[in-house]
Amino acid sequence: MINKDKISVVFVCLGNICRSPTAHGVFRELVERSGLAHRIEIDSAGTAAYHVGNSPDHRSAAAALQRGYDLSDLRARQAIVADFGRYDYILAMDVQNLENLQSICPTSYAGYLGLFLELADLEEREVPDPYYGGSSGFDHVLDLVEAASEALLKRITQELS
Repeated sequence: MINKDKISVVFVCLGNICRSPTAHGVFRELVERSGLAHRIEIDSAGTAAYHVGNSPDHRSAAAALQRGYDLSDLRARQAIVADFGRYDYILAMDVQNLENLQSICPTSYAGYLGLFLELADLEEREVPDPYYGGSSGFDHVLDLVEAASEALLKRITQELS
């Protein structure tokens, strides 16, 4: 259990243009609504540098906006070793990205490194990549991310109290 005044979270997928910025935007909105924005730092990153500096995929942004989540200020960046010194929770969207993160994780890291969906009571273990699919994939990602974000916020709220 992490006991501190402020907790930091980073969501990680491959390119940081679909799943992780969606999680970033959804979780940020939940945190703001809960009044804890001053106590929870949120970011997102990708394990690959394909899209560094780019905005989220237009389909992710549109699907998120339909549900009231604004991703327009987010820009892709690559996860780096220094993130392990900055974030208490490093949450991968799938096993491949978790393995990528584990390969750069310092042995001294004492935070939580794991799959995002494992924090929620869901049948699915991974957030599927919607990039090469149709619009329903982006809606499915939002469904999963909303559920897992609520579970994460509940967990962090308990840690902060």
